[in-house]
Amino acid sequence: MLDIPPELQVLIPIARGIVQTFGRYCEVAVHDLRNPEASLIYLAGNITRRQKGAPVTNIVLESIRKYGDSCPDLIGYKNVTKDGRILKSSTIFVRDSYGKIIGCLCINYDITDLLVHKGHIEELIAFDEKSQTDQGSEIFATDITEVLEAMIEQVINRIGIPPARMQKEDKVRVVRELDLKGVFLIKGAVEKIASVLGVSRYTIYNYLDEDRSNRSNNII
Repeated sequence: MLDIPPELQVLIPIARGIVQTFGRYCEVAVHDLRNPEASLIYLAGNITRRQKGAPVTNIVLESIRKYGDSCPDLIGYKNVTKDGRILKSSTIFVRDSYGKIIGCLCINYDITDLLVHKGHIEELIAFDEKSQTDQGSEIFATDITEVLEAMIEQVINRIGIPPARMQKEDKVRVVRELDLKGVFLIKGAVEKIASVLGVSRYTIYNYLDEDRSNRSNNII
Protein backbone atom coordinates (compact mmCIF):
# COMPACT_ATOMS: atom_id res chain seq x y z
CA MET A 1 0.00 0.00 0.00
CA LEU A 2 1.25 3.50 -0.85
CA ASP A 3 2.34 5.74 1.98
CA ILE A 4 -0.23 8.47 2.62
CA PRO A 5 1.30 11.85 1.74
CA PRO A 6 1.00 14.66 4.27
CA GLU A 7 -1.35 16.61 1.98
CA LEU A 8 -3.88 13.79 2.44
CA GLN A 9 -3.04 12.96 6.04
CA VAL A 10 -4.10 16.45 7.09
CA LEU A 11 -7.56 15.86 5.56
CA ILE A 12 -8.42 13.00 7.92
CA PRO A 13 -9.15 15.12 11.03
CA ILE A 14 -10.93 17.63 8.80
CA ALA A 15 -13.19 14.88 7.42
CA ARG A 16 -13.87 13.63 10.94
CA GLY A 17 -14.68 17.14 12.17
CA ILE A 18 -17.10 17.83 9.32
CA VAL A 19 -19.10 14.68 10.06
CA GLN A 20 -19.09 15.37 13.80
CA THR A 21 -20.44 18.83 13.03
CA PHE A 22 -23.18 17.87 10.56
CA GLY A 23 -24.17 14.50 11.99
CA ARG A 24 -25.30 11.14 10.72
CA TYR A 25 -26.59 12.38 7.38
CA CYS A 26 -23.09 13.45 6.40
CA GLU A 27 -20.21 11.41 5.00
CA VAL A 28 -16.71 12.61 4.13
CA ALA A 29 -14.24 10.48 2.17
CA VAL A 30 -10.53 10.99 1.58
CA HIS A 31 -9.17 9.46 -1.62
CA ASP A 32 -5.59 8.83 -2.66
CA LEU A 33 -5.89 9.16 -6.42
CA ARG A 34 -2.45 7.71 -7.04
CA ASN A 35 -4.13 4.36 -6.55
CA PRO A 36 -7.56 4.72 -8.21
CA GLU A 37 -8.39 1.00 -7.90
CA ALA A 38 -8.38 1.29 -4.09
CA SER A 39 -8.32 5.03 -3.53
CA LEU A 40 -10.49 5.32 -0.41
CA ILE A 41 -8.10 5.73 2.52
CA TYR A 42 -10.49 7.22 5.07
CA LEU A 43 -14.25 7.44 5.49
CA ALA A 44 -16.07 9.41 8.20
CA GLY A 45 -19.74 8.52 8.31
CA ASN A 46 -21.14 5.83 6.09
CA ILE A 47 -23.91 7.05 3.80
CA THR A 48 -22.61 5.19 0.74
CA ARG A 49 -21.91 1.90 2.58
CA ARG A 50 -18.29 1.74 1.35
CA GLN A 51 -15.21 0.43 3.12
CA LYS A 52 -11.59 1.51 3.16
CA GLY A 53 -9.95 0.38 -0.07
CA ALA A 54 -12.99 1.10 -2.25
CA PRO A 55 -12.23 2.47 -5.74
CA VAL A 56 -12.48 6.01 -6.99
CA THR A 57 -15.85 7.07 -8.41
CA ASN A 58 -16.62 7.48 -12.08
CA ILE A 59 -17.28 11.22 -11.64
CA VAL A 60 -13.77 11.80 -10.32
CA LEU A 61 -12.23 9.68 -13.07
CA GLU A 62 -14.15 11.47 -15.82
CA SER A 63 -13.30 14.91 -14.43
CA ILE A 64 -9.57 14.19 -14.20
CA ARG A 65 -9.58 12.60 -17.66
CA LYS A 66 -11.21 15.73 -19.05
CA TYR A 67 -9.27 18.44 -17.22
CA GLY A 68 -6.12 16.72 -15.97
CA ASP A 69 -4.37 18.51 -13.12
CA SER A 70 -6.40 21.66 -13.91
CA CYS A 71 -9.58 19.90 -12.85
CA PRO A 72 -11.89 22.31 -11.00
CA ASP A 73 -13.53 21.36 -7.72
CA LEU A 74 -17.00 19.89 -8.08
CA ILE A 75 -19.30 21.67 -5.64
CA GLY A 76 -22.90 20.89 -4.73
CA TYR A 77 -23.79 18.34 -7.39
CA LYS A 78 -26.57 15.76 -7.14
CA ASN A 79 -25.92 12.09 -6.49
CA VAL A 80 -28.27 9.12 -6.08
CA THR A 81 -27.22 5.99 -4.17
CA LYS A 82 -28.07 2.42 -5.13
CA ASP A 83 -30.90 2.41 -2.59
CA GLY A 84 -32.33 5.67 -3.90
CA ARG A 85 -30.97 8.12 -1.33
CA ILE A 86 -30.42 11.60 -2.79
CA LEU A 87 -27.11 13.22 -1.93
CA LYS A 88 -25.73 16.70 -2.28
CA SER A 89 -22.05 16.15 -2.99
CA SER A 90 -18.85 18.13 -3.33
CA THR A 91 -15.39 16.97 -4.40
CA ILE A 92 -12.36 19.11 -3.59
CA PHE A 93 -9.13 18.11 -5.30
CA VAL A 94 -5.80 18.10 -3.51
CA ARG A 95 -2.47 18.78 -5.26
CA ASP A 96 1.13 18.21 -4.32
CA SER A 97 3.80 20.89 -4.36
CA TYR A 98 4.18 20.42 -8.12
CA GLY A 99 0.49 21.09 -8.80
CA LYS A 100 -0.32 17.46 -9.61
CA ILE A 101 -3.63 16.11 -8.33
CA ILE A 102 -2.93 13.36 -5.81
CA GLY A 103 -6.19 13.05 -3.95
CA CYS A 104 -9.56 14.54 -3.06
CA LEU A 105 -11.88 15.26 -0.19
CA CYS A 106 -15.44 14.19 -0.99
CA ILE A 107 -18.46 15.37 1.02
CA ASN A 108 -21.77 13.57 0.65
CA TYR A 109 -24.82 14.88 2.48
CA ASP A 110 -28.03 12.85 2.45
CA ILE A 111 -30.87 15.29 1.70
CA THR A 112 -33.56 12.67 1.02
CA ASP A 113 -35.59 13.45 4.14
CA LEU A 114 -35.05 17.18 3.66
CA LEU A 115 -36.58 16.96 0.20
CA VAL A 116 -39.62 15.18 1.64
CA HIS A 117 -40.00 17.87 4.30
CA LYS A 118 -39.43 20.55 1.66
CA GLY A 119 -42.48 19.29 -0.19
CA HIS A 120 -44.52 19.29 3.02
CA ILE A 121 -43.37 22.79 3.93
CA GLU A 122 -44.04 24.19 0.45
CA GLU A 123 -47.55 22.75 0.53
CA LEU A 124 -48.12 24.07 4.03
CA ILE A 125 -46.99 27.64 3.29
CA ALA A 126 -48.58 27.89 -0.16
CA PHE A 127 -51.42 30.38 -0.53
CA ASP A 128 -54.56 29.77 -2.57
CA GLU A 129 -54.31 32.48 -5.21
CA LYS A 130 -58.03 32.14 -5.93
CA SER A 131 -58.75 33.22 -2.38
CA GLN A 132 -56.42 36.21 -2.35
CA THR A 133 -57.82 39.73 -2.20
CA ASP A 134 -56.37 43.12 -3.02
CA GLN A 135 -57.67 44.60 0.22
CA GLY A 136 -54.47 44.24 2.21
CA SER A 137 -53.91 42.20 5.32
CA GLU A 138 -56.82 40.91 7.34
CA ILE A 139 -57.39 42.96 10.50
CA PHE A 140 -57.55 40.91 13.68
CA ALA A 141 -58.90 43.37 16.22
CA THR A 142 -60.23 43.25 19.75
CA ASP A 143 -63.22 45.49 19.02
CA ILE A 144 -65.11 46.79 15.98
CA THR A 145 -63.86 50.35 16.43
CA GLU A 146 -60.32 49.16 15.78
CA VAL A 147 -61.45 47.44 12.58
CA LEU A 148 -63.28 50.58 11.43
CA GLU A 149 -60.32 52.86 12.11
CA ALA A 150 -57.89 50.50 10.38
CA MET A 151 -60.06 50.25 7.26
CA ILE A 152 -60.39 54.03 7.03
CA GLU A 153 -56.64 54.40 7.44
CA GLN A 154 -55.96 51.81 4.71
CA VAL A 155 -58.12 53.68 2.19
CA ILE A 156 -56.68 57.11 3.01
CA ASN A 157 -53.12 55.77 2.79
CA ARG A 158 -53.85 54.20 -0.59
CA ILE A 159 -55.27 57.47 -1.95
CA GLY A 160 -52.22 59.26 -0.60
CA ILE A 161 -53.78 62.64 0.25
CA PRO A 162 -54.22 63.88 3.82
CA PRO A 163 -57.91 64.51 4.58
CA ALA A 164 -57.23 68.20 5.28
CA ARG A 165 -56.05 68.63 1.66
CA MET A 166 -58.70 66.51 -0.04
CA GLN A 167 -61.09 67.97 -2.58
CA LYS A 168 -64.67 66.80 -2.81
CA GLU A 169 -63.84 64.18 -5.44
CA ASP A 170 -61.15 62.73 -3.15
CA LYS A 171 -63.60 62.47 -0.26
CA VAL A 172 -66.20 60.86 -2.51
CA ARG A 173 -63.58 58.33 -3.53
CA VAL A 174 -62.85 57.57 0.13
CA VAL A 175 -66.56 57.03 0.75
CA ARG A 176 -66.84 54.86 -2.37
CA GLU A 177 -63.93 52.58 -1.39
CA LEU A 178 -65.17 52.28 2.17
CA ASP A 179 -68.63 51.45 0.92
CA LEU A 180 -67.23 48.70 -1.31
CA LYS A 181 -65.35 47.35 1.69
CA GLY A 182 -68.59 47.07 3.65
CA VAL A 183 -67.65 49.73 6.20
CA PHE A 184 -71.15 51.19 6.29
CA LEU A 185 -72.42 47.92 7.70
CA ILE A 186 -70.70 48.95 10.93
CA LYS A 187 -72.75 50.96 13.38
CA GLY A 188 -71.27 54.42 13.86
CA ALA A 189 -69.25 54.29 10.63
CA VAL A 190 -70.87 57.44 9.16
CA GLU A 191 -70.01 59.57 12.18
CA LYS A 192 -66.43 58.27 12.31
CA ILE A 193 -65.78 58.86 8.60
CA ALA A 194 -67.34 62.32 8.80
CA SER A 195 -65.00 63.19 11.66
CA VAL A 196 -61.91 61.96 9.80
CA LEU A 197 -62.83 63.81 6.57
CA GLY A 198 -63.88 66.97 8.39
CA VAL A 199 -67.45 67.05 7.05
CA SER A 200 -70.89 66.51 8.52
CA ARG A 201 -72.60 63.14 8.70
CA TYR A 202 -75.21 64.48 6.26
CA THR A 203 -72.43 65.24 3.76
CA ILE A 204 -71.26 61.61 4.05
CA TYR A 205 -74.82 60.45 3.30
CA ASN A 206 -74.90 62.76 0.27
CA TYR A 207 -71.55 61.44 -0.98
CA LEU A 208 -72.77 57.91 -0.48
CA ASP A 209 -76.07 58.46 -2.31
CA GLU A 210 -74.32 60.32 -5.13
CA ASP A 211 -71.71 57.62 -5.66
CA ARG A 212 -74.16 54.71 -5.46
CA SER A 213 -76.42 56.45 -7.96
CA ASN A 214 -73.51 57.01 -10.37
CA ARG A 215 -72.41 53.40 -10.09
CA SER A 216 -75.97 52.20 -10.64
CA ASN A 217 -76.35 54.36 -13.74
CA ASN A 218 -73.06 53.10 -15.18
CA ILE A 219 -74.12 49.48 -15.08
CA ILE A 220 -74.57 48.17 -18.64
